[in-house]
Amino acid sequence: MKVLAIWRRELGAWFCAPLGFVVLGSFLLLAGYFFYSDLVFFALWGGGTRPTELWRQVFLDLRLLLLLVIPLVTMRLFAEERKLGTMELLWTYPVTDRALVAGKFLAALSLLLLLLAPTLLYPLILRGILAPQPIDVGPVVAGYIGILLLGTAFTACGMAASSLTDSQIVSAVLTYGVLLLSWFGTWNEAVAGEGTMQVLLLLSLFERFYGFASGTIDTRDVVYFVLFTGFFVFLTLRILQSRLWQDARPSASG
Repeated sequence: MKVLAIWRRELGAWFCAPLGFVVLGSFLLLAGYFFYSDLVFFALWGGGTRPTELWRQVFLDLRLLLLLVIPLVTMRLFAEERKLGTMELLWTYPVTDRALVAGKFLAALSLLLLLLAPTLLYPLILRGILAPQPIDVGPVVAGYIGILLLGTAFTACGMAASSLTDSQIVSAVLTYGVLLLSWFGTWNEAVAGEGTMQVLLLLSLFERFYGFASGTIDTRDVVYFVLFTGFFVFLTLRILQSRLWQDARPSASG
């Protein structure tokens, strides 16, 4: 019940501010534009014979949009609480750190689902264009599973960054830094040796996502996303517990 109360509180706070609607509207506008552009390119050059390549490009575009949007969603989770001084108030309530993190994390995931839900219309639109040809749902399902896992990993990373600071801007920049490093770190093979590059490829969220975007599901990639998410959720808990101990130390000594 405490987790649900925090979840409702977070969602209410998000949509009470204009930023929530701006982020949602901007994401849907850009996602629609990218889908239209990919569809036009597919119609002109694909000849209706390569729908898998269309979905690959659509999910790669959604990946980029989530990279831009998720840090804006997560930056306020804990940073705003610290800035307004309501974090200390939350700690006076009978709410455990786990319930607090779970509630905020679920709220951020709910926003992620809300962002992605309208894009489920894209397969229906393509079905209407290709009629009476059937659509292979395999690549679509694989792509959505991958984009959900990727978005969840982004969310966990952003939540950990938000727990480190009382500045939403700093939180967003930290999240962008970690995620972009995971992406750009595999671009230049001349900088890193072959062994190092293999390690970077194994650790890169974006390299792990390519298989999903291409319509295949590898259980190793699923496990990696789950472990990545779990690590940053655990890190958030440790940061909160450390901050709580530091905040309580002066009063204890006094």
